[in-house]
Amino acid sequence: MDDTPHDPEALKLLQQAIVEFVPHNHALGLAFHEVTQTTVTLRLPYDEKLVGNPLTGVLHGGAITTLLDATCGASVYLKLRAPLPIATLDLRVDFLGKPPARADVFVKAECYHLTRSVAFVRATAWVDDEQAPFAAAAATFALSTKGRAPAPETTPWLSIWKMPP
Repeated sequence: MDDTPHDPEALKLLQQAIVEFVPHNHALGLAFHEVTQTTVTLRLPYDEKLVGNPLTGVLHGGAITTLLDATCGASVYLKLRAPLPIATLDLRVDFLGKPPARADVFVKAECYHLTRSVAFVRATAWVDDEQAPFAAAAATFALSTKGRAPAPETTPWLSIWKMPP
């Protein structure tokens, strides 16, 4: 599949679904950085209120874990092409090293496999160089849970994403 970016309107709708639909994501200031046909990249802007240890200036691991989870979830919506409710079943985070201090953090995720009821995702987190991640994640998500979808069911992703069926 082509890895070209989506149009700006599609990006805006997905950002509303992931960032504004989830109050915690909004409070952290998560923002979309890039969306392609197969991946989603979100950014967690550096903010002193999110620092875990004031002596180091490194963002708290919980904020980074939330960024990983949100980005993984966004990649599931990209793969689904439909606004279904989802829930994180499992999220494994491996911190390969501590993130650099006083810097924005980026996460890129790809939903690489879907079944009728579960989505499988992998992601990496970095600061300056995507090829030098400081964390990696593997996640699974339940599909069609009892929660709310992040967009009305009358808003099919296919028309928004302008992707072939």
